[in-house]
Amino acid sequence: MDKIIIEGGKPLFGEVFISGAKNSVLPLLFASLLTDEECVFENVPQLKDVTTALTLLKEFGVDAEHHGETIRVRAKSIEKPFAPYELVKTMRASVLALGPLLARVGRVHVALPGGCAIGARPINLHLQALSKLGADMTLHEGYVLAQAKKLVGTNLYFETSTVTGTENILMAACLAEGTTIIENAAREPEIIDLANCLNSMGADIEGAGASKIIVRGKRGLKGCHYTIMPDRIEAGTYAVAAVATQGDVIIRNCDPEHMQALLTKLSDSGALIENVDTTSIRVRGIEQARAFNLQTEPYPGFATDMQAQMMALACVAQGTSALVENIFENRFMHVCELQRMGAHIEVKGSMALVQGRENLIAAPVMATDLRASVCLVIAGLIAQGKTEIHRIYHLDRGYEKLEEKFLKLGANITRVPEHATSIPVESTPWQQGIVH
Repeated sequence: MDKIIIEGGKPLFGEVFISGAKNSVLPLLFASLLTDEECVFENVPQLKDVTTALTLLKEFGVDAEHHGETIRVRAKSIEKPFAPYELVKTMRASVLALGPLLARVGRVHVALPGGCAIGARPINLHLQALSKLGADMTLHEGYVLAQAKKLVGTNLYFETSTVTGTENILMAACLAEGTTIIENAAREPEIIDLANCLNSMGADIEGAGASKIIVRGKRGLKGCHYTIMPDRIEAGTYAVAAVATQGDVIIRNCDPEHMQALLTKLSDSGALIENVDTTSIRVRGIEQARAFNLQTEPYPGFATDMQAQMMALACVAQGTSALVENIFENRFMHVCELQRMGAHIEVKGSMALVQGRENLIAAPVMATDLRASVCLVIAGLIAQGKTEIHRIYHLDRGYEKLEEKFLKLGANITRVPEHATSIPVESTPWQQGIVH
């Protein structure tokens, strides 16, 4: 196991290229189960979750090749529609195998999902919706056993907006008989990316990105050649890091329209933000950011996946910031670690009140989940002294080449084995290169 060591107190300067979206590539990989033809995906990030998804697809009998940013998959036949706990426990997105396998082969046996420990995140909405499509569901010893002779389109209403639930039903409905109408569907850009890919495979989906989606079922789908959208959460993370370190960073290969809620809050904090071109923004911090308030909401509201990063910024903002977490009940686990670094944070139920201070103090800290991990990286970049971040394996699930990208922006950051005590080497000036 590794740890990250950061010598903080250096502003970030330069350019960073954003990778393909983790939260888009995973459902697209499972969408390949809907056809027996080859699917080719470009702009694929090199992440642990992608590796896990490919391992799971191979368990099903799918042929898969991964070369750089390109993945080729072909589910010519489904030999074993079984997702074991050993794989599913590390990645919640494994539940996305339910819909496609039910639609394609009429049966599936999937362990209840794991992933980050940020809340209960039950899949009851998935199961209820698939049942309305005609599937029989049984829970037994931590597994979902589902089967259906035939899926039939119907009208569905999600009591709570659910991204993976919407994605699961969207995929299942593509091969269902008749028309499926999904009400209160999730509106995230990743839903649009999935729908666009499915339509390129011959599906008939209308309304993705709105709260009402109409899916007209088809007898079969064909293969595709599709490019993954950029990761809005990765882009947002580097934007926050730029502001928190009082830096000046150009973020390339992003979609600013997907980041409006975040960019508004960064502007509230005093950051200077400008569009460089249609796929690039420049983010500049000020001497000390101003306090801000935010509450997490489903898209187009403020993303829960950016709450932790913004809390790191709030720790050094002038005044008191209020951050309300409305999506996950356990998503303040980074608070205790930030407090170890001198942060003044008081948690009251779903609200965290952060009294900003001039600086943070370096300390050994421990990551608890994916976004908490990168929150601590930002805190380490701010802090005076050497910060050691332990249990960083979460980072590899969602951030490609994180240390390399921060090094190119001027950060003093390195990854070493847990037993090592080496001090990070000085980074090269950002002008010498750009990490793709």
